[in-house]
Amino acid sequence: MANNSTATQTQRSSKFLKDLGIYAIGNLGSKIITFAMVPLYTFFVKDTSDFGYYDLCLTVIFLIMPLATLQLRDGAFRFLLETQDHDERSRIITFIYRTLIASFVASVIATVILAMFTSIDYVWYCFMLLVAMSLLEVISQVARGLGNNKDFVAAGIISSLGIGVFSIIFVALMGLGIKGIFLANIIARLVALIYLELRLKIIATYFHFNISPGQVGRDILKYSIPLLPGSLCWWLTGSSDRWFINHFLGLDANGVYAVAFRFNGIILTLSTIFYQAWQETAILQYNSPDRDKFFSKMFNTYIGVLAILLTVYTFTMKMLYPIIVDANYQESVNYLYPMGISAVIFALAAFFDMGYQCAKDTPRTLPAIILAAVVNIVLNFALVKHVGVYGAIITSIITHLVLFVYRLHDMKRYFKLTFYPSSTMAAVMIPLGALPYHYLNSWWMLLGYMVIACSIALMALPGDTRHELKAKIAQKVGVRQ
Repeated sequence: MANNSTATQTQRSSKFLKDLGIYAIGNLGSKIITFAMVPLYTFFVKDTSDFGYYDLCLTVIFLIMPLATLQLRDGAFRFLLETQDHDERSRIITFIYRTLIASFVASVIATVILAMFTSIDYVWYCFMLLVAMSLLEVISQVARGLGNNKDFVAAGIISSLGIGVFSIIFVALMGLGIKGIFLANIIARLVALIYLELRLKIIATYFHFNISPGQVGRDILKYSIPLLPGSLCWWLTGSSDRWFINHFLGLDANGVYAVAFRFNGIILTLSTIFYQAWQETAILQYNSPDRDKFFSKMFNTYIGVLAILLTVYTFTMKMLYPIIVDANYQESVNYLYPMGISAVIFALAAFFDMGYQCAKDTPRTLPAIILAAVVNIVLNFALVKHVGVYGAIITSIITHLVLFVYRLHDMKRYFKLTFYPSSTMAAVMIPLGALPYHYLNSWWMLLGYMVIACSIALMALPGDTRHELKAKIAQKVGVRQ
């Protein structure tokens, strides 16, 4: 029986690693392209206040997106993943498309009214970016729910590659500045949407005007709507710092902070790779008899992986920063490691989000998120004015720590995790790494710390995880030979 359990865990781990590889190709490929755009923007948008204004526009769009889509991206994936029936999929997708159409009509009316009575710069560009981003978010999750992970990944790469190409055209060659950034992001996402439809024919295959979604539409809304207040609170938690920085410190400081935030997005993207693969695995394996043991192994592995990721990325960035970032934005290098700590804590808290999704108990996500949002607003108000940008970063760390502790306790109703003693080493390294990051300056000392820290984190990984990784590497090497 024990051998069967071990074999089952190995099979699930293998599938997880396969999914991880697929998502890694898409996310890393797309993020590398997006990553390359940051130096381009800093060199061609010299005024930090202009970049700060664009960042605020993007922040508002992220606020409105959950309202415009009713969080259907989550409902689309969750409900499509668990059914293979064509008629059921048609009802789900028809409901999603009809709801999006109605929502965007309402958005057009709201934008017209806003344009008539206000003088907001780039208001129509913001609207077009909102529509493009919302559609790609939802339709990509539809593709993923239908099992087309490779096309989901390809759409992300096409979108990011398009942003890169169009940014070079509009920003670097045509000198359109912020307007060029808007256009590049809008057109690239539309191209990705066209690819998904041509490739998968989602509308042609599943969308029908004469289908009544019936109960499934109500079930999707029952699942998705409770996530809406949570998304708004997440916006407050993750984006309110920009408004406080702008209010107390000005657009210039916000522009510098925005550059660090975008570089920090690499850590968030890499943790998203894990999250996407884990999301699918956790939902499909939630009712397995050895669930708690398997989930514990994944959680402890995740701690070590995040410790390695944080160390390698931030220390490498510190060495490269003078080369890849314009002098006007160099101050932002000081923010990378503490922002990385915040991202790591958030990634660990997101791991527990699977309990709510697996059990379709999304209303229970709200208390923790509301608490985190309140803590975030209060601390930003208290700290940013007096501590500056570091006040926003400290607020982010504490906010995500509160969320982590709450969810760690709340998850006991869904699954029980065991914290391995070896993981303590990796967990302790995460905050302690701030000292060498800020006080070591020579490249060889930074590189030396990276090697030592990563070696410790690798030793802290669960034993069976290390064996599986060695086996995978040996298999790859053997295939190549």
